[in-house]
Amino acid sequence: MVSFILKSKSFLVKILEVMLILSVGSLVIDVVWGVFTRYVMGEQAKWTEELARFLLVWVSLLGGALAFGTKGHLGVDYFVGKLHCDARKLMTIFSHFVVLLFSISIFLYGGTYIVAESLKLEQMTPALGWKMGYVYLALPISGFFMLLFTLENLYEAIVTPADQLHEPEGEEIN
Repeated sequence: MVSFILKSKSFLVKILEVMLILSVGSLVIDVVWGVFTRYVMGEQAKWTEELARFLLVWVSLLGGALAFGTKGHLGVDYFVGKLHCDARKLMTIFSHFVVLLFSISIFLYGGTYIVAESLKLEQMTPALGWKMGYVYLALPISGFFMLLFTLENLYEAIVTPADQLHEPEGEEIN
């Protein structure tokens, strides 16, 4: 069962990485085209700025989820590193519960609500003519990945002995 979960997570991470690569590539092409049309053709294509804004939102949210999942996000743990290992484990578990609550309530529930309402109200983007609900899909998708990664991190924090969890580098812990 654990092997299946790890393979599924690995597959989902690969999908997320491909989505990010395509989004960043599209963002670069879009910005280059916008600059080209502005300076070479005299007038910027109107849709390029809007597309760049939407792609930047997608890249930011999905990239943040991927960085969180690969533990590449910025973490300020100076004070937590000064705590006793049992208190550090408790703080780690607590922080994972906070992230779990945030990803469920804000990203999944709130994001899904915004997508549904935007699609129901048929809100359209001005330049591209896309439904805004599709733009907002970045919220629940990144929330799904954050939920997946948080559950994995929470499980790891619970089963790992306190003295082996999250030791700061270069310091002895008493």
